Amino acid sequence: MPRLRPGSLLISQPYLGDPNFERTVVLLCSHSEEEGSFGLVLNRPATLQLGDVLELPGGNVLPAARIPLSIGGPVQPDTLHYLHQVPELPQAESLGQGVYWGGEFTHLLDHLLAGNISPELVRLYVGYSGWTAGQLAEEVRENVWIVHPNAAGKVFTLDTDAFWQSILREKGGRYRVLSNYPTDPRLN
Repeated sequence: MPRLRPGSLLISQPYLGDPNFERTVVLLCSHSEEEGSFGLVLNRPATLQLGDVLELPGGNVLPAARIPLSIGGPVQPDTLHYLHQVPELPQAESLGQGVYWGGEFTHLLDHLLAGNISPELVRLYVGYSGWTAGQLAEEVRENVWIVHPNAAGKVFTLDTDAFWQSILREKGGRYRVLSNYPTDPRLN
């Protein structure tokens, strides 16, 4: 079994059957066999922007207000989480390959609003994906997830709409074949 660690991608099997995770790619942000795991779904865009969920000084005319939100997972959908490429953000945790998770949000927001940080360097998520102690390891053993280690950099390089398919194709071999698996095999 591949080792689970922050910065790995969890790619759902095509026949998963869980609508929360069907054809998703999750970035593993934290993992502990004793405490559980935390991740963010990377390819579930929401219909919201930052200005829709936060009252921002200057209203919704600033570029920061138009940062799109994605659905990070089904747990606590009223929470906001973020990935970014801002290494100097206080308390941010490195996931590798220049990608960071969290940090002081007010610091990030102030710099986004002032135009000191480009909105292109930030990804925002409502909710998250969570697993209890040992649950994720068991799901990996049961082939629910394909683990792609040390791949956090993909967050900012692949198109959200085709992320699942693209990452499987990139892995090659038998995964390339899975990338073409139909959404509903009964329709073949």
